[in-house]
Amino acid sequence: MDHTPQSAYAHLRDTHPRWFRTPSGDGAISIMRWPMTEGQVLHRDEDHLVLEDPVVLPDGQHARRLRLLAARPEPQVAVLPLLEGGVVLTDRFRHATRTWHWEIPRTTGVDGLADADQAARHMQAQLGTQVLELVGLGRVHADAEVLAEPVCLYAARIDAVGAVAHGEGIRRARTVPFAEAEEMAMTGQITDATTIAALFRARRTGLAG
Repeated sequence: MDHTPQSAYAHLRDTHPRWFRTPSGDGAISIMRWPMTEGQVLHRDEDHLVLEDPVVLPDGQHARRLRLLAARPEPQVAVLPLLEGGVVLTDRFRHATRTWHWEIPRTTGVDGLADADQAARHMQAQLGTQVLELVGLGRVHADAEVLAEPVCLYAARIDAVGAVAHGEGIRRARTVPFAEAEEMAMTGQITDATTIAALFRARRTGLAG
């Protein structure tokens, strides 16, 4: 069915009410509802939704806020590959920043696959390798100001790196000692928040080295 940006937004409110809930308590930013005003669906594809929400700020002012949501129920998955005591980082071009980033493999959700299965599949797709052991590292919000959905973090022990996914913007993979990866994060060579969070949690879980 074709919708205007406003009617598509109203349809989402009716079909996905959890996306529009406001928690109880002071200080929350609430979303206004028609007939006061209506939001808009600015973009929609098979992976993402971009919403413009009409909101009421804690001081009573009205404003508009953008949100990026996943169109699929399965969350994003990011995997910290561990190889021979080191960390495998990919050198990947990101369109939003228009530059290269050292980061760990990450993917959008795949319909019908559990998080752990997505992680294993992703290692094969991006690094051409099989997972020997998978360890959950919890979830993280990479940018809670705009990105609505969390990323599921995993660490994966692998035994080799195969062909990288050049078609996804990865030009090479590099294995570095865990402490060196942490130093890259400290000195700004790694700026990807999801990668930094995975390194921190892996260290705290006892997986470093």
